[in-house]
Amino acid sequence: MYGAAKAIVAPASRVVWPQRVEGVHHVPRSGPVILAANHLALIDPLFIGVACPRQVRFIAKQELFDESTLMKKAVARTLRALGPLAVDRRPGQSAQEAMDNSLDVLKSGEVFGIFPEGTRSPDGRLYKGQTGLAWLALTTATPVVPVALAGTERILPPGRKMPSLNRVGVRFGEPVDLSPWKGQAHKARPRREATDAIMDAIAKLSGQEQVPRFAASVKAELERR
Repeated sequence: MYGAAKAIVAPASRVVWPQRVEGVHHVPRSGPVILAANHLALIDPLFIGVACPRQVRFIAKQELFDESTLMKKAVARTLRALGPLAVDRRPGQSAQEAMDNSLDVLKSGEVFGIFPEGTRSPDGRLYKGQTGLAWLALTTATPVVPVALAGTERILPPGRKMPSLNRVGVRFGEPVDLSPWKGQAHKARPRREATDAIMDAIAKLSGQEQVPRFAASVKAELERR
């Protein structure tokens, strides 16, 4: 179903949102790989999936698969056709379930897409990455390809229900060299250093200013204000 869905979605998306894609040759043609991208809008997975020549599996919150209405049913079934991984985001459930599902994807030799910031950037800058990414890469010895998105934040910004027209950029970079931290997935400091190296690679591709804080913390502060 993924091939059929992409055959319809990809050409349509390129007409509505002209896309400039660079560096696709950095994505291995076979075997497991992690695509680590900046996160600007809810629609980001669509453009990575369209740009990547291989199927990309993303984590999707369980609520997106609600079929209580006809509209929600249509959305849920379209998502399932694209192959995301549904995760229960209740406290104590999501982190472990996400890691288990991610490991299964990589063990199967597939492409796993992840947004290491954990949530969308509140202001277009690049925030601190969560170390689960490094744990996953170092545990499985899977190459990490950095991905930079541009322009998606203007298509579907927070609070907007209908997408607007805009050009989009998707840039794939060279796999990040994680050899200095090989075999150290169980140690906190190497996980942080490896994650920071990946975030630096994303920043180099995207040109974004880096912020040494977690995006979720900044969003919480903004909401309290």
